[in-house]
Amino acid sequence: MRPSPLILAISIALATVPALNAQAQNAPAAVATTSGTLVIVPAYGEVRHANDEATVTFSVEEQDKDRAAATARVNQKMKQGTEIVRREDPRAELKTVNYYSYPVYPEVSDTPRPMANQQAARRVPIGWRVGQYLEVKTRSLDNLPKTAAAAQKVLGITNIDYHLSPELTRKLDDERIAATYRNLNERVASIARAMGRNVNDAVIDTVDFEGSGNYVGGQGDVAAAPMTMMRAKHAEAAEMPEPSFEPGETRLQMRLVGKVKFR
Repeated sequence: MRPSPLILAISIALATVPALNAQAQNAPAAVATTSGTLVIVPAYGEVRHANDEATVTFSVEEQDKDRAAATARVNQKMKQGTEIVRREDPRAELKTVNYYSYPVYPEVSDTPRPMANQQAARRVPIGWRVGQYLEVKTRSLDNLPKTAAAAQKVLGITNIDYHLSPELTRKLDDERIAATYRNLNERVASIARAMGRNVNDAVIDTVDFEGSGNYVGGQGDVAAAPMTMMRAKHAEAAEMPEPSFEPGETRLQMRLVGKVKFR
């Protein structure tokens, strides 16, 4: 008995469905067209170098009932300390950055305030505080502990800032720019591979150095040089142990944004 035409048509249709499904699964996925695409690519570069310069701030402070006496002691100690620094480090740059003098008043007691019809007692200072700061910039980092120990016999150390000298910063700037631009090319190549494109089809349209808005200020652009803060009491001892200093290193960073168009 021959099958009816309707049953035959249904059988053929059912047999065709698996084949069509297999062809749909094996067909490549549609890929978005990337011709003419403009891609914004951020890049980053960094160089590191040991610090070759330091700025040390020395200070002296005296307090006395007699303003002239306090001033005289400050002037004498600062003169002695300056002579010591110049003797220990003749090539250092010295600069006076602050000199102050102000009265010292007694602490306010818990006694009741005077009535409105009573005149408040005039505050009278019980002494004077006088001080001076000396800024020393040097590249003799190996000799700095010895210089500091000698100066600490009469002066205190308020601050130490290690950083890169201007000459070295300019030299490292070439390396920093090269590292940042190299990173841009590496990222463009990665983006091209992800897009299924040939990197030779990418054309760098614009390079905006520090145009990302993420610029971080600092010495040489970022990097924050290590800083040591220390306080020291004035010492009159004949021998002063040398302090321990670690110059550390500075990181110079740079960011850029490139606009890349694919042909």
